Amino acid sequence: MSLAYVVGTFDTKSAELSYVAGLLRTAGADVRTVDVSTSEAARSTADVGPADVAAHHPDGADAVFTGDRGSAVGAMAVALQAFLASRDDVGGVLGLGGSGGTALITPAMRAVPVGIPKVMVSTVASGDVAPYVGAADIAMLHSVTDVAGLNRISRQVLGNAAHMLAGALANAVPAAADRPAVGITMFGVTTPLVTQVLERLDDVDPLVFHATGTGGKAMEKLVDDGLIGAVLDVTTTEVADLLVGGVMAAGEDRLDAIARTGVPYVGSCGALDMVNFGAPDTVPAAFAGRTFYEHNAQVTLMRTAADENRSCGEFLARKLNALTGPAVFLIPEGGVSALDAPGQAFHDPEADAALFEAVESAVARPGVVRRVPHHINDPAFADAIVAAWKELRP
Repeated sequence: MSLAYVVGTFDTKSAELSYVAGLLRTAGADVRTVDVSTSEAARSTADVGPADVAAHHPDGADAVFTGDRGSAVGAMAVALQAFLASRDDVGGVLGLGGSGGTALITPAMRAVPVGIPKVMVSTVASGDVAPYVGAADIAMLHSVTDVAGLNRISRQVLGNAAHMLAGALANAVPAAADRPAVGITMFGVTTPLVTQVLERLDDVDPLVFHATGTGGKAMEKLVDDGLIGAVLDVTTTEVADLLVGGVMAAGEDRLDAIARTGVPYVGSCGALDMVNFGAPDTVPAAFAGRTFYEHNAQVTLMRTAADENRSCGEFLARKLNALTGPAVFLIPEGGVSALDAPGQAFHDPEADAALFEAVESAVARPGVVRRVPHHINDPAFADAIVAAWKELRP
């Protein structure tokens, strides 16, 4: 049986949580309420009480009920994640909270596999929700009023959240084609490459990820979740933003999921000629005098310099050396993006050479790094990517 888990602090939000649980039951869902209050004073009315959740903390319930709200909330978040992970009946999760409740509940939601519906009604959902959502498929719904009682506004918003989850639970998504799932990274300046690769791969289920920082994280989460069986990481531009200070940065753990799982990996240097910033007036003053390209009014691209490219190559080499599964990394000697070609704004063979040499010289496994005498968007390079994939695929 799949259950709808309704999660929140019943010591302060019992009425609201009971309200959404009731609506879910009326809609035909099987519901289990979960109390993540960090106060032991009140008797819980939830199906699963705070002590039951806290017992799932690696250090036991005493690590949660410390008497200090800050540490207790953080520890309860760890316990909730472990609690949900221990269940095999999670059909969906609905959480309610202010800033504290949102910070407590969403880490556990992020750990729930992609595809299981997750709805978080939050007072902070109208701002930057990236820290709460991460790479997961959490639907954040702004509560409008505080989650502090039932009124004409909160009843409607909470009701919408309940019915969103009920609808997802009641309507199964058609099964995907029975083909191996392959993750592919893409940027606007490597779209021609990815398009050509997809035309050549008609026997896989391609999952394309926009390499905006979040895209790479989402891909690797799916690798960890066992939902992607191989990766064509042709656009590693997020590494440049990480190392140089752009706004579309990968985390320091980029490629670590590939190493943990050992899935087949084909990589390349796509768009490592650039770092992303916002509008021109947001570019840090430290980069004055550099080569820029206005992608649009909200995105300004900066050409990476030779020393920055060298750092990117060294980072990738360290990650490639850690891979445990079959891997190939192809170097496009003719340029790494649509802007890095003769006559284009970012054409800089010297900077590219620093990148290529850093990768090639530091990767220890023989045969992993291979040079291809073509531009990244040339059909011949797409052929090389597909050939490498066919060589490595199970």
